[in-house]
Amino acid sequence: MAGKKLSRRDRIKKGIRKRLTGSEERPRLSVYRSNKGIYAQVINDVTGKTIASASSLSKDFTGTGNKSDQSVAVGKLVGEKAIAAGVKEVVFDRNGYLYHGRVKSLAEGAREAGLVF
Repeated sequence: MAGKKLSRRDRIKKGIRKRLTGSEERPRLSVYRSNKGIYAQVINDVTGKTIASASSLSKDFTGTGNKSDQSVAVGKLVGEKAIAAGVKEVVFDRNGYLYHGRVKSLAEGAREAGLVF
């Protein structure tokens, strides 16, 4: 019985991950969303290293407003950190979530900061 029923998000996530990997030239911008916050990481899958990360619950986050406004601020923060680390192009990994709402807001914030995807 174990593994027989996967959640919808896990099935979508596995399908996306089959086709999507981060490299040295274009690392992966991965998004995780919870009820309380939103998290983003720029990951090089070849070496398994996290290049930049940001969260709405971290100490260096100063965004205010509703969750969508906070998502835009997290996107800008992770974009600025990634550009400071020398990354300009990324592959966007929505991690099984629909490209809508807070995930879309984070992506728009990262694009405003200068990331290309």
